[in-house]
Amino acid sequence: MGHRQYLLELFISSNVLAFLLALAEAQSWSNLNVWHVLEYILYINWILLAFAAFQDLFAKRLAQYTYLSVMIFSFILLQVIVMCTTLVLNIVHYWAVHFSLQNISTSDISHNLILHLSYGILLGAFCLRYMYIREQAVLQQHSELNARVQAMQARIHPHFLFNSLNSVVSLIAIDPDKAEQMLIDLSKLFRASFQELKLVTLKEEIQLSKQYIAIEQIRLGERLNVEWNIPQPGLLEYVQIPLLTLQPLIENSIFYGVENQMKDAKIGILVEILQNQVNIVITNPFLQDRIKVRQGHGIALENVKQRLKAHFGDSVYFRNYAGNGLFTMVIQYQYKNR
Repeated sequence: MGHRQYLLELFISSNVLAFLLALAEAQSWSNLNVWHVLEYILYINWILLAFAAFQDLFAKRLAQYTYLSVMIFSFILLQVIVMCTTLVLNIVHYWAVHFSLQNISTSDISHNLILHLSYGILLGAFCLRYMYIREQAVLQQHSELNARVQAMQARIHPHFLFNSLNSVVSLIAIDPDKAEQMLIDLSKLFRASFQELKLVTLKEEIQLSKQYIAIEQIRLGERLNVEWNIPQPGLLEYVQIPLLTLQPLIENSIFYGVENQMKDAKIGILVEILQNQVNIVITNPFLQDRIKVRQGHGIALENVKQRLKAHFGDSVYFRNYAGNGLFTMVIQYQYKNR
């Protein structure tokens, strides 16, 4: 879920809650006052939006604590916001009526404080329940995503490992140095594939992809040509991307764009960084009679798309299309500076 969607859900829920509280106080539809409803809406929306802002501010610090500790902190934070808001509103209301604060008393300042704190308990129960349901939904999405990624890895690894080991065996007698380098690249690639699929720098991801390409170039020889276009290489270490994002896309291009070609084939990879947006374009040749087969093997592409969305939300744009003998994959997403 994106941050804007979270705020929208909170806004709608808080308005419903404000209306119910106003109706409960009025005790009937005929006694319901529109201005009183608006007061409740403004009051509760202010409290919940302030609560959401503080939660976002403390998010990184709270991430290291247990879920129960976060819930307790959130409940206390909400009560503090309710208390401070009530006290400030009472002072402002007194000044608006008397144009002076000289004779203000403690009872004037704390007017309706107990009532509003009871509302805060209700809001706390509402917010904590909402946060719990939302957290469970996010965990379920991540679990489903991890399951799909693991299924993709289990499908890809045996095929790639079998081809790579065959190439190593054939190289041992001909070129042992090249066989040794291929095994080193292969071990690095598999070490990365067995790691948690976390965020890495774009520089690290490109280096890993180049090691994969080096393995495939040994196997495919001159048939495989890869052209990298990186206009701003100095920015790569400041941009993040999920580990093993490029590799399955490049593997897809090699499998469909090179292995099926009888002649030499070129894969083009553009990695462009414009302000806070990353543009990645991968092109490869394709055979017209193989296009239906390609469309039936979109598992790797869908997994990459879902992993990017899990980290970068709705800013992710993912598209692929074919034309003029080229198959093109376009990936765009917005990143935050490290």
